[in-house]
Amino acid sequence: MYTKETSFSRRMKQAEQHAASLLQQILIFVLIFLVIFMMVQIQNLHGTAHVVNYAGLVRGATQREVKLEITGTADDMQIEYLDKILSGLKYEDGNYNLVSLKDPAYQQCLDNQIKYWELLKEEIYTVREKGYENTNVVSMSETYFEYADETVTAAEQYSEKIAARIRLTEIISALDILLLIFLIVQQQIQHIKAVRENHILSKKAYLDVHTGLPNKSRCEDLLNSSGFITEPLCFVMFDLNNLKEVNDTLGHAAGDSMIANFAHILRKVVPEKDFVGRYGGDEFIAILYDTTSGQADELLEKLHATIKQYHSSNMPDAISYAYGYSYSMNYKDCTLRNLLDKADHEMYLNKQAQKKKR
Repeated sequence: MYTKETSFSRRMKQAEQHAASLLQQILIFVLIFLVIFMMVQIQNLHGTAHVVNYAGLVRGATQREVKLEITGTADDMQIEYLDKILSGLKYEDGNYNLVSLKDPAYQQCLDNQIKYWELLKEEIYTVREKGYENTNVVSMSETYFEYADETVTAAEQYSEKIAARIRLTEIISALDILLLIFLIVQQQIQHIKAVRENHILSKKAYLDVHTGLPNKSRCEDLLNSSGFITEPLCFVMFDLNNLKEVNDTLGHAAGDSMIANFAHILRKVVPEKDFVGRYGGDEFIAILYDTTSGQADELLEKLHATIKQYHSSNMPDAISYAYGYSYSMNYKDCTLRNLLDKADHEMYLNKQAQKKKR
C-alpha cells in the first residue's frame, strides 16, 4: 500500500511539474506574441500621429489658399501641395511618408473630403475668372473645413483605439510576466524542497533506524574513502556479548533494547567530533580523531564506568561488551581499513579473555 501510494504521489508530482512547465512555455510564447503585437501597434500609432498632423495641416492650408485666392493671389503650388498630401493620405504615395489608415470611418471621411476638395478647386478656378463675389467659395470653404475636421477627428479616434489596444496589451503582458514570475518562484521553491528532501533521504539512507547512528553502508563509505593516515587517530571496535542469549531467553525486544541503549551510551561518551557507527548487528565502531592512546584509554574507562552506572538501575537489561582498538601512530602507511582489521583482532582477543574468566 505504501509503495502504491508513493508511486501515485510521485506520478502526481511529475504531472504537476509537467503541467507547470507546459504552462510556462505557453506564457513565454504568449509574451513573445504580445511584444510583437505591441511593437506593430506602436509603429501604427506613430504612423497615425503623422496622418493626424497632415490631415490637420490640410485643413489649415486650404483655408489659407482660399484667403489668398480671394485677395487675388493665385497659388497653384499650394493647390498642388494639397493634392499631394490628400493623395498620400489615401494611397500612401508621395514624399511625405504618409500611411493609409485601415479604418472604414476614417476612409469614408477622407473620401468625402477629397470629393469636396475637387469641387472647391473648381470654385477656386472660377474665382480667378469671375472674382470671389460671384462664387460660393467662402461658404464652400467653410463646408470643406467641416469635412476636413471630420477626417481629423476620425484619425484621432482611430489613434485612440490603437492606444487603447496598446494599454490593454501592456496590462495582459504585465499579468503574463507576473504569472511567469510566480511559476518560476514556485519551481524554485519546489526545487529547494526537493533538494532538502533528497538530502534528508540521503541521510536516512546512511542512518541506522534502530540506533540513530550511521549504518554499515556509511561506515564502509568512510573506510573506503580514506587514504593513508598521517594524524594521531584511534580506531575502536565494539562487540556486544551474549546478544543471541538475550534474544533467546528474554526476547528480541530485550535484545533490541540492549543494542539501542549501548548505542546511546557510546554516542554520549564519545566526543561529538568523533565518529560512532553501527557496523553490524551487534558490532559498533568509533573513530577518535586527534587522540593519543592514553586519551583513548581514558575514554574507554569512562565508557566502562557509564555502563556500570547503567547496570545499577537496569540489571534485567545488563550490557556486556568486548572491545579492541588500534592506534595509527603505531603503524606506517596505514589506512582506516588496516586499523579496523587490527582493532577487530584485538576485540576478538578481548572477547576470548572474557570467556575464560567466566
